[in-house]
Amino acid sequence: MAIIETEATLHEAHRDNHTHRDVNGGWLRPAVFGAMDGLVSNLALMTGVAGGSVSHQTVVLTGLAGLAAGAFSMAAGEYTSVASQRELVEAELDVERRELRKHPQDEEEELAALYRARGVDEELAREVARQLSRDPEQALEIHAREELGIDPGDLPSPTVAAVSSFGSFALGALLPVLPYLLGATSLWPAVLLALLGLFGCGAVVAKVTARTWWYSGLRQLALGGAAAGVTYALGSLFGTAVG
Repeated sequence: MAIIETEATLHEAHRDNHTHRDVNGGWLRPAVFGAMDGLVSNLALMTGVAGGSVSHQTVVLTGLAGLAAGAFSMAAGEYTSVASQRELVEAELDVERRELRKHPQDEEEELAALYRARGVDEELAREVARQLSRDPEQALEIHAREELGIDPGDLPSPTVAAVSSFGSFALGALLPVLPYLLGATSLWPAVLLALLGLFGCGAVVAKVTARTWWYSGLRQLALGGAAAGVTYALGSLFGTAVG
């Protein structure tokens, strides 16, 4: 008896704790991409300019300009991209809504066919489709999930995407500039802080993926370091050529 009660308790605890992270939100991708892009692009931009043997004031100005331009560009791009995607989804939902209004029986049969294709018995598939189709909004949601693979009530927000992208890019792009603003006069403190930031961002991203934190961190560190190294070499080459 005690064993049965214990198993029941464990089953109940597992059911209560079985939750999933939000993988469809509109903030995660632009925030992660924005932070990485801000770090890598501004670090590469600053190292490229510094490779040309310019003054540290020029490097700081370059970094600040890169921060502002990149943040606004990312925000505008994300807003337009997500807004366009949302408008396309809403247009498809309107098509489905009209079909449900004009041809309810055909849509109900279509839904039943989807369930039959997944192994549900003929009679049960028809009954489930009939019951789900009684509410037009519920029917629209089911059809959208089954046919389009989307949730009409959980569409990404263009504003959230733009704000997330702007803030994360600005934060990432600020790291290479920060040592200069605090009094540094050489490039290396900025490079070190930016590389540490890249490793930290990679490690944080691993929390919402299947990768280990050290692998994700080292991958971002290697990619960002390579970009900075290449642009520094190009800056030195072009600086010598122009000079």
